[in-house]
Amino acid sequence: MVRDGYYYALALAAAALLVGWFARPVWALIPVLLALFFLWFFRDPERAIPDAPGAVVSPGDGKVTEISTVTEGGEKRARISIFLSVFDVHVNRSPIAGTVRDVRYQRGKFLNAMNQASAEQNEQNIVRVEGEGQIVIFKQIAGLLARRIVFYPKVGDRLERGQRVGLIKFGSRVDVLFDSAAAMQVKVGDRVRGGASVLAHLQPKGELASAGRQAAEGRLR
Repeated sequence: MVRDGYYYALALAAAALLVGWFARPVWALIPVLLALFFLWFFRDPERAIPDAPGAVVSPGDGKVTEISTVTEGGEKRARISIFLSVFDVHVNRSPIAGTVRDVRYQRGKFLNAMNQASAEQNEQNIVRVEGEGQIVIFKQIAGLLARRIVFYPKVGDRLERGQRVGLIKFGSRVDVLFDSAAAMQVKVGDRVRGGASVLAHLQPKGELASAGRQAAEGRLR
């Protein structure tokens, strides 16, 4: 359970007592039900984290809504977009093991997270993690209802694959960007679980360089 859930639940429980005391007891049912909802919403289940080398795991629970190739920082990268509804677990996890190289918070709009424009225009937190010779970028993107993004690590911190790193409150979206040569393991419409579902397998940079040399040598023969 994320501690925010306790804060909301305690405040609503106090409201229920006051409503029940000063008004009709039946009206106390509304804040009681809301308190139960927040306890459920801020759940934080344990997950079995895959240990396969090069595995990129989902940073959040939800539905894969888009798989595309984009240009980020002058490089072509594969991008997987995952929509988190209000019914999904909203705890976010690191997609790979590595070191946090950059964290940048971007102010913006609060468009529906299903809208493709939300990837660039919405308020979001952009994180770059370097591990196994690869850079993986993941974005915590606010949605129509989401108004707060939480990210705990700092630049220079070491993360483990699947490690809890923060959360987005209420409906939202997470994007993961990585080497376009990675072997994709999901498709649009798939349901994924944060820290447990493998989105793709990265090819170590050494192998990529070797493959490039072999291809070049083949063209010269």
